[in-house]
Amino acid sequence: MVRMKRRSTLVTLAFLMFMGIAVYFRLWAIDYNISLDDSDMLRRQFDIANREAMDESAEWRQKYDWEVDRANKCVKELQVFQESSRKAENASGINHKFAVMQKENAILLERVETLKRELEEEKLKCKSRYMN
Repeated sequence: MVRMKRRSTLVTLAFLMFMGIAVYFRLWAIDYNISLDDSDMLRRQFDIANREAMDESAEWRQKYDWEVDRANKCVKELQVFQESSRKAENASGINHKFAVMQKENAILLERVETLKRELEEEKLKCKSRYMN
């Protein structure tokens, strides 16, 4: 009886082990099919994500190029402004020099007038000496 009980326990244990292995292989087969489908789905998702990333990269590159063009345009405008500012400073300097020269010219004209008067006076003195 003990032998029968032991034998039935062993048979039951063997049956349960066989069933466990069968269930394990069944689950493994299901998981394998799912993982094959998953790999295709993952590949498609990766391709979609890759295309999106490339589109976004191209968009950012376009924004970068646009900003570089804008910055270059601003630099050129700044250079033009600086050149015109220098010209204005030169013109300002020239205007200042012109004003100074006009003042000097006015002073010199007054001096010339004074010298002309003195010359006329000297001429009159000389005429009056020769006549007397």
